[in-house]
Amino acid sequence: MGDPPRRPATYDDLCALPPNMVGQILFGVLHAHPRPAPKHARASTTLGEELGPPFNRGRGGPGGWVILHQPELHLGPHVLVPDMAGWRRERLPELPEKAYFELAPDWACEVLSPSTASLDRGDKRKVYGTFEVKHLWFVDPEARTLEVFELETKGYRLVEVYSNDARVRAVPFDAVEIELGALWAR
Repeated sequence: MGDPPRRPATYDDLCALPPNMVGQILFGVLHAHPRPAPKHARASTTLGEELGPPFNRGRGGPGGWVILHQPELHLGPHVLVPDMAGWRRERLPELPEKAYFELAPDWACEVLSPSTASLDRGDKRKVYGTFEVKHLWFVDPEARTLEVFELETKGYRLVEVYSNDARVRAVPFDAVEIELGALWAR
């Protein structure tokens, strides 16, 4: 006898998680993990500090973006929570009234951790590609790397891998130099 068919996870399952857990539903499976560890949180926060003023606010850069930490995305049957996501303002002139976004972002960033890296690189990447998220970044605080991908017809193409203390201009935010070493600062 085989295992009984498993029912697809629902939004109610996600909402029933304890408050210290981040939940996502990909391909009908509920994935839950604790809030980010300090290195992960530091990298994400610092990246937001680097991108926010020039792109979200237009201070010292071109503006034109809405950049958010951990927005909840409802993309078809999937519920994802990227570490950061950004929408070009012409595509998202107003924030939704709902507590989540149904419009796929133009850019998503996943800060990798041992407990989430395979999900981020696997099923989440597939969903982002299906819903045409044009730019995808993977930040790895342990390896001290930034991997930059662009969506093409056949999937994501690796544009560049930056590491350590490099000063980088990475698409789609290449109008301003980012100090990568700040993401790993203790």
